[in-house]
Amino acid sequence: MNNFTLLHTDKNSKARAGVLKTDHSEVETPIFMPVGTLGTVKAIDPKFLYDIDTRIILGNTYHLYLRPGNDVIKHFGGLHKFMNWENSILTDSGGYQVFSLQDIRKIDQNGVKFKSHIDGSSHYFTPESVIETQRILGSDIMMVLDECVPYPSPHNYVKKSIELSLKWAKECKDYWLNKGPMWGHNQMLFGITQGGTYKDLRKEYIERLVEIGFDQYAIGGLSVGEPAEVIYEFTDLSTDYLPKDHARYLMGVGTPENLLECIERGIDMFDCVMPTRNARNGQIFTTNGRINIRNKKHKLSEELIDCGLDNYASQNFTLGYLRHLFVANETLALILASQQNIAFYLWLTKTARKHIIEGDFLQWKKDFLTKYKGED
Repeated sequence: MNNFTLLHTDKNSKARAGVLKTDHSEVETPIFMPVGTLGTVKAIDPKFLYDIDTRIILGNTYHLYLRPGNDVIKHFGGLHKFMNWENSILTDSGGYQVFSLQDIRKIDQNGVKFKSHIDGSSHYFTPESVIETQRILGSDIMMVLDECVPYPSPHNYVKKSIELSLKWAKECKDYWLNKGPMWGHNQMLFGITQGGTYKDLRKEYIERLVEIGFDQYAIGGLSVGEPAEVIYEFTDLSTDYLPKDHARYLMGVGTPENLLECIERGIDMFDCVMPTRNARNGQIFTTNGRINIRNKKHKLSEELIDCGLDNYASQNFTLGYLRHLFVANETLALILASQQNIAFYLWLTKTARKHIIEGDFLQWKKDFLTKYKGED
């Protein structure tokens, strides 16, 4: 059964509007998914996420496996109950985090051995173990274990890597089919495409991954240091080969401009730490552009944080007040900035969806990006 329904495709581009149904919520696409690595979207009260109609968030298998650990999550009956979240959750397999620890991990045919960044303890991820952890987490969407190769990487290395990742993908699926869900609700398993920045390997990988067969598909191995134009080129290529009747999730991307460019190229789902991470550093995303809130010119500003958004953070505080909070190192600064940035990212994808359905997505995108100022 395919849980994704494609409702509309833009006549002038590959932009799409659809719905991905889980047992916890209906996720209208295109969608940005806030990152809640450790079972919380940093500095944001879950009530605010409900208030802005957040249907899905992310958790991370690597981090939740290390802390609080599978035994704690199991005790509480899964991640939904542990964090008291009623809507959908997607969990990354942890592969990206493990492979970013190049100095403290070792890959073999069966998995990857690594040392915890917390206490240096040794651990071993296999395709079976990451699916088991995601069963315990009870996420609505699980991801397969794969190797995320660095950019740039030689063709022969990437060729060898895709054989390993395809092997692991098949083993993830086999284990999942044998075990099934733990907490009484359905879980989907997404396959992840790899292949570096080689067109032949990307095409081969997608064809072989689709042959294995997964509920939906993700594009991995992009936004790892390559230029934006390369992201767009390989996103465009990937959506040419991925099944049109399945959801397409571009992992770890990115800026507001990245999102709109990749929606145009046929992507349905996004995640990125940028809105919350940048918020904590004083960069605010608004419907009028990016703001460096520490800039002295905002000291006396009576302008609301964002008149274009209808939510508590955007409509109730001035830029002058927000700047004061940052200068004074007040915790509320991080909360309000994070709320603003997440609200903006959800507004952006929801508004893109509206214009895809109305048939003027490309014109709206052009007008928005023209209006969207550079950082001040």
